[in-house]
Amino acid sequence: MNKFFSILFFILVISLGLLQYIRNSEPSVNYDRFNLVSPGILRTPDERFNDLKDFPFSPNYLIIGDTRIHYIDEGPKDGQIIYLLHGEPTWSYLFRNIIPTLVKNGYRVIAPDMVGFGKSDKYISTDDYSHQMHVDKMTQLIIELDLNNITAHFHDWGGPVGLRVLAEEPDRFDRVIATNTSLPATGRGFINDLRSYLLWPIFKFTIWLQGPASWEEFIGGDGFTNWIRYSTYTDNIDIGGIMQVLGSVSDEESLAYEAPYPNASYKAGAQIFPYLIPSEIRKNEMAYRNVLEKWNKPFLIANSDNDPVTGNNPEIVKLLKRIPTAQEIIIKGPGHFVQEEAGPEYAQLIIDFINGNPQGFNIESITLNKNSIL
Repeated sequence: MNKFFSILFFILVISLGLLQYIRNSEPSVNYDRFNLVSPGILRTPDERFNDLKDFPFSPNYLIIGDTRIHYIDEGPKDGQIIYLLHGEPTWSYLFRNIIPTLVKNGYRVIAPDMVGFGKSDKYISTDDYSHQMHVDKMTQLIIELDLNNITAHFHDWGGPVGLRVLAEEPDRFDRVIATNTSLPATGRGFINDLRSYLLWPIFKFTIWLQGPASWEEFIGGDGFTNWIRYSTYTDNIDIGGIMQVLGSVSDEESLAYEAPYPNASYKAGAQIFPYLIPSEIRKNEMAYRNVLEKWNKPFLIANSDNDPVTGNNPEIVKLLKRIPTAQEIIIKGPGHFVQEEAGPEYAQLIIDFINGNPQGFNIESITLNKNSIL
């Protein structure tokens, strides 16, 4: 009997030791199997980008912090630099019809994908995305590539990010063209200073109170809030569908905009981007006061007349006029994604801007009636 209990005790001790070892040991995770490059970070498989329509550009990559950033680098290495920064929910594919004209004219074109977009790495959790994170990553990319004498084009969310990058590294930029975008801020004065602290929590409470919006509410809605409610709460944001509605892209091009996202877990960046718009009003206001209101280099506001964002919100255009050198022209015909509807013409506008003679232009609109969407 004593022998039996001795054996049982021995087995129990061995079992407890084994259990403790298993609990304390690092689990063996096959990251490649799930396209994980590290916990919480996804990388889109390269084959997702094979044979995209009109996108022959070679990929370039830079490790910044915990993520790998993709960027296009086309044209002569000693050419004057044109920096193209996309917005929501696009990636550098947006510029495929602009880059050839710029390169043909001897310019070096740099077009990065922000974290969560295109060929760049993607955080799985929306909590890992912030306005400041995007500013930091894009600022570091410009520093590490040692880009100078930059002509910058900012579109959509490329404006709130890019203009803050400019405020971090103003000496690296020679001129800016901002299209269908702005940098939200409150303005000067005690009341506005108070508002700059309160707008973000009030905004978050308002979105929470209203709750989700369906795709149908987003498309047929009467305000920007519906767009944020849809994108924030949806389980799988329809990026291709958004580009067909707002960008008039073909089915094939729609698939290219969806290419970076094998499934919904890759879309956290696109999902949360609109929600972050008012998150750093105070920092934006300081960017105006410390840098942008002192800007003495060329700055062009080039909005399209069928853009539902700037067209329905004149105040966001007025904000950019705080920049002393800001001049404004109108592109007649296209909607929000002017790069899709007038790529070569827009590329020529950038060249004319560099040469000191920017002019608005007119193309036949191929957009739908979208004035009620945003």
